[in-house]
Amino acid sequence: MTTWEYMTTPLLIHNTAAILNNWGKQGWELVQVVPGPEGGLVGYFKRPSGGDGAANTAGLDAAAQAARQFDGGAA
Repeated sequence: MTTWEYMTTPLLIHNTAAILNNWGKQGWELVQVVPGPEGGLVGYFKRPSGGDGAANTAGLDAAAQAARQFDGGAA
C-alpha cells in the first residue's frame, strides 16, 4: 500500500508555473488549490513517502522561502 506525505505552500500569482515546475521536479503532485489569506492561493501537494532525504530538505527550504515571500517577509 502506498503511503503519502503532504505539503502546502503559497502559490505566487506572478510565478505560479515556476513554482509548480519546481515542486514537480521534486516529485510533488498538485492535488488542490484553495484561496489563501489576503486573496492569495495555497497549493496542496502529495508524493509517495520515503523519498530522498536531500530532496525532502530542499523542498521544505523552498516552502519556507515561499511562505516568507507570501507573508511579505524577507527571502
